Amino acid sequence: MRFQTPLVPARLIRRYKRFLADCTLEDGREVTAHCANPGSMMGLAEPGMRIWLEPNDDPKKKLKYGWRLVDHENGHFTGVDTSVPNKALRTALENGEIAELAAYKTVRTEVKYGQGSRIDFLLTQPGLPDAYVEVKSVTLSRQPGLAEFPDSVTARGTKHLGELAAMAAEGHRAIMLYLVQRTDCHRFALAADIDAAYAAAFETAKAQGVERLVFSTQISPDEVRVDVTVNSNVS
Repeated sequence: MRFQTPLVPARLIRRYKRFLADCTLEDGREVTAHCANPGSMMGLAEPGMRIWLEPNDDPKKKLKYGWRLVDHENGHFTGVDTSVPNKALRTALENGEIAELAAYKTVRTEVKYGQGSRIDFLLTQPGLPDAYVEVKSVTLSRQPGLAEFPDSVTARGTKHLGELAAMAAEGHRAIMLYLVQRTDCHRFALAADIDAAYAAAFETAKAQGVERLVFSTQISPDEVRVDVTVNSNVS
């Protein structure tokens, strides 16, 4: 997924109210950017961090910048926009690039299911069980090379696992797909010390037939792409 508008570098002043970030552009101007990430962003919102913003001229948007990346200034990036994984994955799914799901030719998004929820992707193909795919963006890293989810307690994520398990019980494929939006990680694990209930719910869902896929990403200020060659399915 290529960014629609060229990103511009900035320095983070502060993130607040979860969805707002004050930043300093390279020309010294201070701007407020939208932060499309409801998580804690542990380790990714320290004042002074180099970040990348996407400008917009949409008159319907109050904020004229969106925070997209953290630049670790060592050649690695983290994508902080939680809407990006679904956009990147949709392209990969429609192009049949994910081997585990390539047999499905119809890709639908945000389909209602469960108890008032919407599945990120519903994949269908005559002769195959429907595939319900829930996607989570992974940005936490507390140990070198290890990506973890979640970065805060997620009752919503726990609910999604239960609903996926219900789909599996009905004979469908149910897939929990974690997309690691960090280029400095090659392993993945659940952060049970942060949310024990989520970790327990995952084990229960797995025992009931829910599949797990974990993919890395290639990230630059130009684009975010799913690395379909790297399934970091390690815990």
